[in-house]
Amino acid sequence: MPARSVSRRTPRPGVEIDRVRLARLTARELLAFEEEHPRSRELFDRAQRSLLAGVPMNWMARWAGPYPVFVERAAGARIWDVDGNAYADFCLGDTGAMFGHGPAPVLRAIRRQLSRGITTMLPSEDAAWVGAELSRRFGLPYWQLAMTATDANRFALRIAREVTGRPKVLVFNGCYHGTVDEALAELDGGVVGPNPGSIGPPVDPRLTSKVIEFNDVPALDRALAPGDVAAVLAEPAMTNQGIILPDDGYHARLREITRRTGTLLILDETHTLCEGPGGYTRAHGLEPDMITLGKPLASGIPVAAFGMSSGTAERSLPKARADTGDESGIGGTLSGNPLATAAMRATLEHVITPAAYKHMIPLARRWSSGVDRTIRDLALPWHVTRLGARAEYRFRALPPRNGGEAIAARDLELDRYFHLYALNRGLLLTPFHNMALMAPSTRAADVDRHSRVFRECAEELVA
Repeated sequence: MPARSVSRRTPRPGVEIDRVRLARLTARELLAFEEEHPRSRELFDRAQRSLLAGVPMNWMARWAGPYPVFVERAAGARIWDVDGNAYADFCLGDTGAMFGHGPAPVLRAIRRQLSRGITTMLPSEDAAWVGAELSRRFGLPYWQLAMTATDANRFALRIAREVTGRPKVLVFNGCYHGTVDEALAELDGGVVGPNPGSIGPPVDPRLTSKVIEFNDVPALDRALAPGDVAAVLAEPAMTNQGIILPDDGYHARLREITRRTGTLLILDETHTLCEGPGGYTRAHGLEPDMITLGKPLASGIPVAAFGMSSGTAERSLPKARADTGDESGIGGTLSGNPLATAAMRATLEHVITPAAYKHMIPLARRWSSGVDRTIRDLALPWHVTRLGARAEYRFRALPPRNGGEAIAARDLELDRYFHLYALNRGLLLTPFHNMALMAPSTRAADVDRHSRVFRECAEELVA
């Protein structure tokens, strides 16, 4: 059985959080942050004169401090900021650097390819190798390359609509599949609508999407019964609202219902690649019609891929080959460029290996055990969940089974306090939730340091 776990125990009354104390501790940590990051503050103030929100992409402003840390360099599972502070990096570019910053084999491949050409709009030998390797790992015979997981998901949905002749897409409440419009939707009182943070949604998502809760088999059956859904787009285990594992038997039912209703099943493995070299699909023997993959595939160089079954490929091939210029809605001038493809080959061949997971997954177990020990010792009504080399704690007694439960359990004040506390002590967690990734270069000493810091943070809070 692949490495995945969740702390489980009977809920009991736990320690109540003193919100006044929490606010006081957070204010102390904010002051400490500003004292240690004057150069980052200077750069942030300068950037606000030309960059919207002072950052190159708006989500970079979502860190726990009053401004983001500006990075000087990164290597392995380490980051150094412009103020000279060093961090054990458990964020790893929110999965983009899941296997570490700048792995040596990938740097060698990039340097070699730079002298040979960066982009040509022609295939390379590396592309043929990558296609064959993706087929071997994930069990789908045909692949295409893209620049981002957003592109891969958009292209997969276009193909699904083409081969089924159906208009709609089904996604799960609380999901994230990049900036795909059909997936920027959620349930509000049982009604489908745009995500609250969605900027300028082009159409009402009720016209394009059905949204249900993860792990709800009856809702899935009802949603697909009318026969108007081209594809279910899903992560094998949800990660955007924290790790949400599928119920036992859920994937078997998902596959049975999609096949019975003629609906394609697209699995987005961008984050769940943490489960093994062939992602959750290979680890659990799943049989999707299509798979999408993104940011970790080339160790940070922008690249993505989407694979499809023989039947799906055959039905989409006529238009893919048609001489209609750039009208298909699938592609991009830089997609599959030789630099990205060389980086992708080196990453798949030398970095995303079984040996890497033999190091990463035990460290994730160790990280989870350290957090869980503190939760138990202090009688905190929280839990920790692990999915392969990914782990996360949440301020809720029992693990949520779906996005709605996870959204309701958010505690942004606690999130900020724990993130700041860790960051001020040289530990970098993913800013959007309390998630940690283990890289091949992550050290046991860093994991143990996190366990100590987590305990100190919690003890100060409940003292």
